[in-house]
Amino acid sequence: MRKEGIESHVVDPASVATSRRRRRAKTDRIDGETLVRTLLAHKRGEPRVCAMVKAPTPEEEDQRRLSRERKVLTNERVLHVNRIKGLLFSQGVSGYEPLRRDRRQRLDELRTGDGRPLPPHLKKQISRELDRLELLIEQIKAVETERDALLEPAVKTEGALAPQAMLLAIKGIGPEFAAVLWSEGLFRHFDNRRQVAAYAGLAPTPWQSGSIDREQGVSKAGNPRLRTALIQIAWLWLRHQPHSALARWFQERVRRNGSRLKKMAIVALARKLLVALWKYVSAGVVIEGAVMKAV
Repeated sequence: MRKEGIESHVVDPASVATSRRRRRAKTDRIDGETLVRTLLAHKRGEPRVCAMVKAPTPEEEDQRRLSRERKVLTNERVLHVNRIKGLLFSQGVSGYEPLRRDRRQRLDELRTGDGRPLPPHLKKQISRELDRLELLIEQIKAVETERDALLEPAVKTEGALAPQAMLLAIKGIGPEFAAVLWSEGLFRHFDNRRQVAAYAGLAPTPWQSGSIDREQGVSKAGNPRLRTALIQIAWLWLRHQPHSALARWFQERVRRNGSRLKKMAIVALARKLLVALWKYVSAGVVIEGAVMKAV
């Protein structure tokens, strides 16, 4: 539409205010009029009328496919491994690991719980499962090779590392997490830290009315892949960066409030870590106390 000279706006439907009546009328005509009024208010510059979706470019969207495809392939690998283990467990066999390199040799040596060789048809079925598993392993390696090629420490004209390489240089962040962080969120432009946290669904949602003042938790309205990766990175950050300012803040928070609030504190740490990483890749602000990988 833009190539044809048509101005295009994509509205987040959840951001448009609606009537709070229990039974409200909803038709295509009413929705169309609401969208027109919302668009006019947005063009007039009224704040917080609605949220416009910023669609990524085709190139940025294409780069996301590597980490997402790897996630799909690893989930399929888990299914095949569990299926093989389940088939063997039904015959009283345990301790077989399909991901080992000697899986074919060990399959020939397996015996059932009562000492019999594996039934021939069961053995052929497991062999076919191993064929599919080995194909998935090769595909995962191919995807990881493409991903690593994008994460090579390219150097800009002024001599600074590319943002992907900057993420990869931090101890505790590997190639997969660096790819997810960059392709799912940090490649975008954000005006402030609130926008960064809101995009990942880690923004707080307070409930204040009169004397009522409580916290409802994070909104979870952002990118779920980025939010999941950040929670995992937060746990790894405590292991690999125990002397950083963020890790010390977490330890002090848990010590003061008790270990029962550790899960809530790790979400807060994930939000702080996301903001710190955004400042690091966008403005070069080094995270306080963070240890970099040895070159």
